[in-house]
Amino acid sequence: MKTLNPAVGRVLKRLHYPLDVILTCVRWYVAYPLSLLHLEDMMAERGVSVDHSTVHRWAIKLLPALEKAFRRRKRPVGKSWRMDETYIRVKGEWRYLYRAVDKDGNTIDFLLRAHRDKTAARRYFEKSIAQNGVPETVTLDKSGANLAALEAINADCEAPIKIRQSKYLNNLVEQDHRAIKRRTRPMLGFKTFRCARILLAGIEIMHMIAKGQMKYARGTHPSAAAQFYDLAI
Repeated sequence: MKTLNPAVGRVLKRLHYPLDVILTCVRWYVAYPLSLLHLEDMMAERGVSVDHSTVHRWAIKLLPALEKAFRRRKRPVGKSWRMDETYIRVKGEWRYLYRAVDKDGNTIDFLLRAHRDKTAARRYFEKSIAQNGVPETVTLDKSGANLAALEAINADCEAPIKIRQSKYLNNLVEQDHRAIKRRTRPMLGFKTFRCARILLAGIEIMHMIAKGQMKYARGTHPSAAAQFYDLAI
């Protein structure tokens, strides 16, 4: 019998529903453009009575542990990055989700920041490099803040990163934003920055799993759903 991920196990001690019900609700929430009320109705059709606020609470508690498990099993990404930011509404105000993909469309990393400036962009690059290594090339749009941040990173690098600024070449990451925005639209904005950060991480994880970015046992071909559930093990 497989052993439960200790971090997940600690969370589940305080929850009073079967693991399969909890994981199914959390996965549906981050995988599909569904509201919490949709999930409440869908579970009721299956004979499971669960309040929509409970599903939200499950997601907030479980997703940080699942994100850590995913990062240990994330496949390596390429050395040519396309970086951009997109808008996310939090407490009625626009915040900024920094993201990048490689030339094959694989997600590099993501970071939600309150401001759109050099400091935020540099923090994104530092996080991405720490997780994925130093890229050979980074393609940006015409954002001066992103360029300044990358030039500051280069000032501390022995082998400077090649910088390209091209709106056309950055279409790949802009197209990839759409999958994230499509999922967040039914949420009608986030109530707190913390909830936004956690739920966006869950959405990004599920998006990466769907793109085949999670390692699994050789000779097996689990579905995206099975891979998500396996993070709890």
